Amino acid sequence: MQIPPPLPPARASHRASDAEMAGPFPPDLHDVRHLWLKAGLLLVWALVSFGATYFARDLQVLVLGGWPLGYWVAAQGAVLVFIVLVAVYGWAMNRFERQDAQRSEALKHLPDGATPATEDAPPHG
Repeated sequence: MQIPPPLPPARASHRASDAEMAGPFPPDLHDVRHLWLKAGLLLVWALVSFGATYFARDLQVLVLGGWPLGYWVAAQGAVLVFIVLVAVYGWAMNRFERQDAQRSEALKHLPDGATPATEDAPPHG
C-alpha cells in the first residue's frame, strides 16, 4: 500500500471577491435598514403563524366558504402571508441595492477631499 504524496501548500488568491467574503456576512447586510426590515418581517410572520394558533378557537366561530376561518388561516393564510413576506423582502432588498448604487455613483462624482452631505450628519459650526 502506497502513501499518496502530500498536497502542495494552498496558494493565496488575490481576487477582490475573497476580501468581500472573508467574514461570515458582508458588512452591508448589517445596515440598519436591513435589520429593521428583517425584524419587521419576522414580527409579521410570528404574529400570523403563532397568533392564528393562539386564537384558533375564536377564529372557528367565523365561517368562510363553509369552513371555519381557523382552518383557512392554518391551511392557506399562513402560507400565503409567508409568500408575500418573501416578495416584500425581495422588493425591499432590490430597492436598497438601487439606493446604494445611486449613492456610490454620486460619491464617484465628488471632487477629491469633499465629503458628502448626509441628513444624519450634524451641522458644522
